[in-house]
Amino acid sequence: MSMTLDDLPRVSECNALGCSYNDHSHCHAAAVTIGGTPGDAECATFIPLGTKGGLDKVVSHVGACQRAECVFNSSLECTASAVRVGPGAESADCLTYQST
Repeated sequence: MSMTLDDLPRVSECNALGCSYNDHSHCHAAAVTIGGTPGDAECATFIPLGTKGGLDKVVSHVGACQRAECVFNSSLECTASAVRVGPGAESADCLTYQST
C-alpha cells in the first residue's frame, strides 16, 4: 500500500502554547508523533523552547502513533480524520485519543 502525506490525518488544532511548533493554535511541524503511555497519549513532537520551529506554510499531519490501544490506531497509523493536540498531564496530549 502506498501513502502520501495527504493521506495522513491532519492536526486540526494545537493549544499547547509552550511548544516551539505552535503558532496561533496551528502546528507547524511537518508531522507529529503520538507517544506516551496507555491512557495518556502525548504529542512526542512537543519541544518546549523559545525558538520557533517548523515550516512557515504547512498543514501538520500525524506521522506515527505509538498508542496501539487507541481506537483510531491501525498498525501504528492514525485513522482519525483529524486530531486535536492540547495541554496534557506533562506537556501536550493528543485530545482525539480514545482507549479501546
